[in-house]
Formats: sequence, C-alpha cells, structure tokens
Amino acid sequence: MALNTILKPFRAIAIISALGVAIAQFGVGNVQTAQAAQGPESVADLAEGLLNSVVNISTSQRVDNNSRTPRPRIPEGSPFQDFFDEFFGERDGQQQPRSRRVNSLGSGFVIDKEGIIVTNNHVIAEADDIEAIFADGSKLSAEVIGADPKTDIAVLRVKPEEPLSAVSFGNSESLRIGDWVMAIGNPFGLGGTVTTGIVSARGRDINSGPYDNFIQTDAAINRGNSGGPLFNQDGQVIGVNTAIISPTGGSIGIGFAVPSDLVQSVVQQLIDFGETRRGWLGVRIQPVTDEIAESLDMKDAKGALVAGIIKGGPVDDGSILPGDVIIKFDGQDVDDMRDLPRIVAESPVGKEVSVIVIRKGKEETISVTLGRLEDGEQLIAQNQKTDEPETATVLGMDIAPLDDALREQYKIAEDVKGVVVVKVEEESPAAEKRIVAGDVIVEIAQEVVTTPQEVKDRIKKLKDDGRRNALLMISNTTGELRFITVPMR
Repeated sequence: MALNTILKPFRAIAIISALGVAIAQFGVGNVQTAQAAQGPESVADLAEGLLNSVVNISTSQRVDNNSRTPRPRIPEGSPFQDFFDEFFGERDGQQQPRSRRVNSLGSGFVIDKEGIIVTNNHVIAEADDIEAIFADGSKLSAEVIGADPKTDIAVLRVKPEEPLSAVSFGNSESLRIGDWVMAIGNPFGLGGTVTTGIVSARGRDINSGPYDNFIQTDAAINRGNSGGPLFNQDGQVIGVNTAIISPTGGSIGIGFAVPSDLVQSVVQQLIDFGETRRGWLGVRIQPVTDEIAESLDMKDAKGALVAGIIKGGPVDDGSILPGDVIIKFDGQDVDDMRDLPRIVAESPVGKEVSVIVIRKGKEETISVTLGRLEDGEQLIAQNQKTDEPETATVLGMDIAPLDDALREQYKIAEDVKGVVVVKVEEESPAAEKRIVAGDVIVEIAQEVVTTPQEVKDRIKKLKDDGRRNALLMISNTTGELRFITVPMR
C-alpha cells in the first residue's frame, strides 16, 4: 500500500481534530457552528450506559510446534535419562512433536440479554476455547453460533445466570460524514476503553472482501478493538470495528467499521441458520469504463457490465445476456460494479426481483428469481473442474474466448472467429509486434485456434519442436487479416 501503510486485521476509533482557527474569525453568527466543531462537551453519560454491554473476547488455540529442539549429549546410563526424555518429549528414542497454546484478545458486544454476542470472525477463527469477559470482571464460556468470513462477522452465545445488558442496532444509512461516533473496545488487552471521533467517509472499499462498504472513522482503533461496536450519539450500534490502516500497528486515525445495515442481515441469518443464505444472480461482471460507455451509447459510465453467464445459474435462460449493463436491481441504483454483488447478496433467496439493463442502447426491465450464492459457489467450482480456463497468458498477451460481451466491447465484426487478445504487456514480444487488445488470433502455424487452451497447446508444441518463432494470423476488429511472427523467448 502507498506510503508503506499496512492493512491491519484488527479494528476501532478516535482522534478529535482541533478547531485550529479562532472563533473570532467566524463572527457572532457562527459561534454555534464553531462549538459544534469542537464536539460534544462530554460523552460520559452515554459511555456509562454502554460499557456493560461491551465485552472482551479472549481466545486460545493449541498450535503444534514441529521444530526439533537440540538435545545435549548425556552419558549412557545417566540417572537423568528419564528427565531428559520427558523434557524433550521423546518416546522410544524418537522426539515427539510439541505443542503450545496461543492466546489472543478482541472485543464484542451483547445484542440480546439472553446471551447473544457479536464480534469479528477473525477474532474467533480456529479458536479452541472462547471466553467473554464483562466489564465487572465476570467471565463466561462462549460457543460459536455461526461465522461469515466474507463480512468478518461472527455470532457467539453465552449462558448467563442473569439477563445481560444489551444494545441495539441503528441505521447506518442515515449516517452523514462529520457525524460524531464513539467506540468501546479492548485495545492491547487493557479492558473497556472509550474513544470518540467522527465519520470520515462512507462506502470505503479496502479490498478485504466482496462486500466492502466500510464506514471510515478517525476514532482511535487499535489491536484488540476488533469486533467492538461503533456507536452513534443515540447509543445505537452503527458499525462493527474491523480494520485499520497503519504503518506502525497503532491508530493513525484511519479506521474502518462494517455498517450495521449489513451486519444485521448477516447476524440474523447466522442466528436462524448457523450460516449465511445470500441471493445470487449468476453473472460475471466487470466495470463500465468511459470507453465501454461510449461504445454502448451510454451517457454516463455507470452500472455493471455482464461479461458472462454462469452455467446452470438463475439467469442461464437468456433473460440476461452478456453485454447487458445492469443499472438498477430491485429498485436500487447500481452506480458502480461493486454495488451489484452487495445488493444481490442482501436480497432473500428465491425472491423475484426486477432488473433494469441497458441492452443495445435501450433500457429493458427483466424479472428474475434469485438463487442462493452458497449453492452457486459449489456450481461454479464444479464447472471449473470440467471447463478449460477462461483466460490464459502467452507471449505477453492475456487471451480469452471471443464471447458476445468481448465482441461487443471491442466492436469485433460478427464474421471474425478465434481467440481475442484482452491485454498486452509492455515490452513483451506481442507488444513489439504491435498486437493490441481487441486483436483476434485466428491461426497459429497455419492451424485454426478457437480457445485459449488451443493457443497454449500450439505454442507449447512449437517450443517442444525447437521452433524459436510462432507464426500468427491476426484479425483486427473489422476482419482484416495479417501474419505476424512473434519470438517465443
């Protein structure tokens, strides 16, 4: 990451920036605005009412240590023989693997007085034992109800003798940039710690998962804050602290929380089913660039371009086609490609939804019934076992099957057949021969090729035969052919 920053898989909040400009500069009419910029006078009452609902999550895991410990030589028949055998873990003259227990700490919060706790998946992943430690020092063993690595959310259950203090979720969609927020967590194992800050940004994508839509905050988040709650000024949970960006491992005022609107749906599914059940459309998508938008006669570069249809998926019936641009799904705008997976995943399995697409320059409304993502992932895995790779890299070129989406993208004539070049590496053999994205490989060594695998096989055979160059017949987008000799170095 730029400036040597590192994405840390632990989370939380804080840092209130100083006003930095004298109130006198604002004039009398802006005194109220200046006071608001300084933040609330105190959050003591709010924090006092919430501290008991936030818990420290302590986990332990036994890890095998297969490294061999050097053993000193001892005289044969030494009275210390048994002691050394036990210390170095030897049985029958063979050193046995040793194991050690690894402990870690995180945070969580109670959402049900009967003992339901929310935390991060990475806090409890692979743990052998999980313990919830409350503000009064009491401890309860916890079991995992369910976990979702894709959103880094996990739900635990404890069995308290008396009802616990619980908090409720708020509406993260109502948050505005600049709103004051408060985090409570367990940084560095210190116990319940309160920090405050503001919402610095919304909708952040930090490349941690397929549904990134993080709230960014400058409230201090450090190691051990993972899984802790981010509260609004009404004491409602509007996020789960999950990640920080830091070159040092400590807070520099850039923290991220999973929005409560996403967390609530995941938590409810984990409670009801012990697993997630997300909607699935069954399409492969790519961004709509300015060039693609212009080629499709779109005024704005928005939406998600359908690059392919998953075999056996919900829309493998011709209802949605490669080359369609999805701009609205179930009444929600799809402004960017990454909006679509999140919106679809939050939709119920089996729901019939309307999808608005741009097809050949015109808007069309299509009705589709959603499948289940988890079933779709199994289907995709099965297809990958039987299907050839969809893309390949040869001679400095990324190549792909010439499907309808790529034909539309590059405006390739209908009568052109072969394998399309989608990317050419700089200073590669292909680049030196002026091959560009959108060119189509028709033949190699006077043999027709129609798939990336055939291209790879032909190049390999030429190399095995000791050939130093490959003769390619290349078609441009209009069908004009030319022969090019490309070195196979």
